[in-house]
Amino acid sequence: MFVDSVKVQARAGKGGNGCLAFSHEPFKPKGGPCGGDGGKGGDVILQADHDINNLIAQYYAPHLYAKDGRPGEGKGKTGRGGRKLIVKVPCGTLVWKLPPPKPTAGERDVPVHRSLGQAEALEINLEAEPEELPGDALTEAEVVADLTEHGQQFVLCAGGRGGKGNMHFTTSTRQAPRFAQDGEAGEEGHYRLELRLIAEIGLVGYPNAGKSTLLSAISSAQPKIAAYPFTTLHPNIGIVELADYSRLTVCDIPGIIEGAHDNVGLGHAFLRHILRCRVLVLLIDMAGTDEREPWDDYTQLLTELELYDPALIHRPRLVAANKMDEEAAPDKLKAFRAKLGQVEVVEIAAAFDLGLEELKNKMQQIVAATRED
Repeated sequence: MFVDSVKVQARAGKGGNGCLAFSHEPFKPKGGPCGGDGGKGGDVILQADHDINNLIAQYYAPHLYAKDGRPGEGKGKTGRGGRKLIVKVPCGTLVWKLPPPKPTAGERDVPVHRSLGQAEALEINLEAEPEELPGDALTEAEVVADLTEHGQQFVLCAGGRGGKGNMHFTTSTRQAPRFAQDGEAGEEGHYRLELRLIAEIGLVGYPNAGKSTLLSAISSAQPKIAAYPFTTLHPNIGIVELADYSRLTVCDIPGIIEGAHDNVGLGHAFLRHILRCRVLVLLIDMAGTDEREPWDDYTQLLTELELYDPALIHRPRLVAANKMDEEAAPDKLKAFRAKLGQVEVVEIAAAFDLGLEELKNKMQQIVAATRED
């Protein structure tokens, strides 16, 4: 299962309480206060790791709780700090801080008359009319971290400070303080982790255009391939080996359909994965096998990209005219060029490895140009 978005609850450890103690050693009947400090609570830390490709671990374990600090001890001993919780996430993870969730109708406090028993109070609570709940909390969220480099860390929640022991509160007029400080609570909150894959080239196209076939032909990736739309249900990353021993990373996202910018067909879940791509390759079914015209596909794809994020329309792009082995493809390609003018097109037939070397060379040239910029 591929998981690229998950909500988690994180809570750092509480600081240990300070110790209330007095020294009672031999020959020191009035040794004075000696209570030590409590240990610091453990932090919750996110760490980017290039060996992880999705957020499935957080999907099954959404509660990220670090350990509490130990209380202080006598003889001025400081308690042990709580163990940090280091959560490894894939490179390209965006962290959103969500507002605290509002209590549901069943969780709200109901005033209970003293003459009512617990059972009656519970019955009243369950029969209360539910109030209107707020909309998606993501609209009020803010981005707090963007983990893109291997080993990069971000402290999601800081552990609470340990309380001071009573040995810190002696003064000239207070020689034996009989109190100590409690440890502070650790930070906590609700967050949304969103994966945006990091690749140099993003393959964009309608369902059944041949993106997965192309990715398997130019790399060692093995996505599922079948003769029906939406065979690909999650993004795939492939590494393209070039003649000069350099490499390109290519991301194949599931097919985009009309209205994807409004999340039709899980459009947002797919489109966010091309936000980090340097170059976009628009794969067009030039044979029109699904009874759509290639120029209409091209125009609609650009429209969906622009409506989702206007910056995508200015991203360097290349058109790969696929299925050129079909009888109708050459005529449609002429009409495509006549209607759209100066559009750089590479003719390929991914299923038969035709034109792939030229496509890889073009991709290498465009990516190299973006690196120089």
